[in-house]
Amino acid sequence: MMKVKNGDLDRLGLLFERYNRQLFGFLFHMTGQRELSEDLVQNVFYRILKYKHTFRGDGEFKTWMYHMARNVVNDNGRSIKRTIRHQELTEMSENIGGGFAADETVQKKQELATLRNAMANLSEESREILVLSKFQELKYNEIAQILDITEGAVKVRVHRAVSQLKTSYLQIAN
Repeated sequence: MMKVKNGDLDRLGLLFERYNRQLFGFLFHMTGQRELSEDLVQNVFYRILKYKHTFRGDGEFKTWMYHMARNVVNDNGRSIKRTIRHQELTEMSENIGGGFAADETVQKKQELATLRNAMANLSEESREILVLSKFQELKYNEIAQILDITEGAVKVRVHRAVSQLKTSYLQIAN
C-alpha cells in the first residue's frame, strides 16, 4: 500500500487480487446481498485509491481496509434496507434428487438458512463482530484495531454476540 500511496497505482491491482474475496465475504455477511456486496467491494477500493494519502503504514493494510469497508457499509446502510435471500425448503427439495444424501443436503441448507436469519436478527454491531471474528477469522487484536476498542472489549462483544446468535437461532429453529 505504501507503493500505491507513493504513486505506483499498478500495485492497487495486486491488493485487489489479494483481498477482494475476503472483503466480499465481509460485505456479503453484512448486507446479505451478492450484487450489492460486489458493488461495495468496488466502492471500497475506489475509496482506498481516493484516500491513499491517509494510510500511514504504521499498521496493517488489512486493518485500514476494514475501516474503509465499515464506512462504506455504514454509508450504504442508511439508504439500503438489509434483506436476506434464501430459497424455500420446497424449492430446494424440487432441485435435489431423492435419497439419504439429498435429505442431508436439504437439512444443511435449512440449517444455513436458519443461521442467516438468526444473523439478520442481530444488531449490526453484533453481526459485524461475529463476521470479523468467525467468518473472516481475524485475531482479537486485529479486530480491536479495526473497531478502535480494547482487546478485552472485543472478547466481551464476541461472547455476547455468540450468545445472542445462539438464542436467536434456537428461537427460529423451534
